[in-house]
Amino acid sequence: MNKGLRLLFFGNYFVGFLAIAFNLEATAQLHMPHNSLLYYALLFMLPIIYYTYAYQHQSIDPVKADPRSRWYAQNRTFVQYSQAIMLGLSAIISVVLFVKYDDRLLHLPLIHWIFLGIILITATLYYGLLPGGLSLRNVGWLKAFVIGFVWACCANLAPMVMTHVETGYVYPYSILWLFLFVKNWMFCTVNAIIFDIKDYPTDANRQLKTFVVRFGLRQTIFFILIPLLSIGLLSLICFTLYRGLLPIQILINCIPFLLMLYVVYTMRKRHSLVYYLILIDGALLVKAICGIVAMTITN
Repeated sequence: MNKGLRLLFFGNYFVGFLAIAFNLEATAQLHMPHNSLLYYALLFMLPIIYYTYAYQHQSIDPVKADPRSRWYAQNRTFVQYSQAIMLGLSAIISVVLFVKYDDRLLHLPLIHWIFLGIILITATLYYGLLPGGLSLRNVGWLKAFVIGFVWACCANLAPMVMTHVETGYVYPYSILWLFLFVKNWMFCTVNAIIFDIKDYPTDANRQLKTFVVRFGLRQTIFFILIPLLSIGLLSLICFTLYRGLLPIQILINCIPFLLMLYVVYTMRKRHSLVYYLILIDGALLVKAICGIVAMTITN
């Protein structure tokens, strides 16, 4: 990997672009107006800050560490400055949005506050930052579902809440939203489990009972990954049929699931970190692009 790709993938900047792509996909699929540039800037920075936190605070052995951890060790000063700048900008944008939309924020429906509270608590518990030290990251079988849940909320709930705040438009809670939420949850959960396959030796030594450590590679693929993808695909098909999309639109939306099935099939052999980052995270971007493109096709 050249320096640009290492910065993009190792530095988690690609994750920021994914967050924006997921929001644009949900906006297109639910026929909602687009959000402001300030919101998208905040959406870009927050996942980068969140994902980088784990690497920023870990002790790294330059000899035994994987390429990503070594990159953080070699670029520690840059990462610290980057995190500080993005934290500062995120705080400024948050204050600007609050001042501009304080009345609508304070009068959000209770269900929105409940969802936002669940997301915040879940994301905080993932790193064990609440009193008691419970870390969902160390609960092997639960970790992937937590990651998938937070990403599904980011993809489907965040744009809906922010659209309400910025425009006053209230999207009705319909079965359409539920179908899309389940589709994204299952797709992102599968993505997280595939990354656990990459970390199998380390997790096994730490006795972290992820699915692949508990059940082995073959059973994880055929009895966990494929069924979860099938649930996500079924939810997608229900959404497309309920929405009355054209056959070509349905086919385009199914492409990412077929791609992910191929990726799952290739997991029978071990691959480099570059493979996991580019191809697997790339599948998430393909999902968002396909969802947007499919909704641009009309009768």
